[in-house]
This record gives sequence, structure tokens and C-alpha cells, in this order.
Amino acid sequence: MRTVICDYCGKPARLVNSSMVYNGQDHGMIWLCHPCYAWVGVHKGTDEPLGRLADAELRHWKRQAHAAFDPLWRGREKRTRRWAYEWLAQKMGLPREQTHIGMFDVEQCKQVIRICKEAKNHE
Repeated sequence: MRTVICDYCGKPARLVNSSMVYNGQDHGMIWLCHPCYAWVGVHKGTDEPLGRLADAELRHWKRQAHAAFDPLWRGREKRTRRWAYEWLAQKMGLPREQTHIGMFDVEQCKQVIRICKEAKNHE
């Protein structure tokens, strides 16, 4: 089993059922840091994290970033998710392999929101 270290406290997270953080509802497995109450989901059927551990603040900003970003590829243009992340990588000046909201910190999530709002305003 892999080891996932919390970015907030430096302690190892534990692989647990998500029902521990979702009021008894099972949404699969997560890596959870109990001291920080930070967590991240895993790719189905694996213990591979979907991104980085996120505390309440980062989870808030990730939701906001997805709300701004996802319409770019789910909207009426029906672009692919891959296209959208390549576009975002170029706008953020990041390599494509490092461009995923699941890996972003708070400031990067805020940057996603600004970029997407600007793009929407220029439609």
C-alpha cells in the first residue's frame, strides 16, 4: 500500500471509507488525515489519490474552480475534457501533466476561476 503524506501537518493519511466524512454515505475510499480533517478521493478500484489532500478551505475553492471550469467542456460547444485542460495549462503557463484542479492549491483554484470568468466574458 502506498503512503500519502498530508501537506498540512506532514503526517501520513489513512485509507478509509468516505462514509467517515460524508455522514455515513459511501462514495468510495478516501485518504484522510484525521488531525487536519483533510481528504482526497481515490481512483476507483485503486489506492491512487485523485489529487492532493484538501482541507475545508481548499475543498471550497476546488468546488468553485470546477463550477467555473467544467462548463468549458460540458457546455454547448461539447469540447473534450482533455481539450479544456490543455487550454487551461496554456493559460496558466503550466505543463499539461501538472494541470488538474485536483492537484491545485487555493491560489491556483482562484486563478482558474479568474481565467474562466475572463474567457466567458469574451464569448
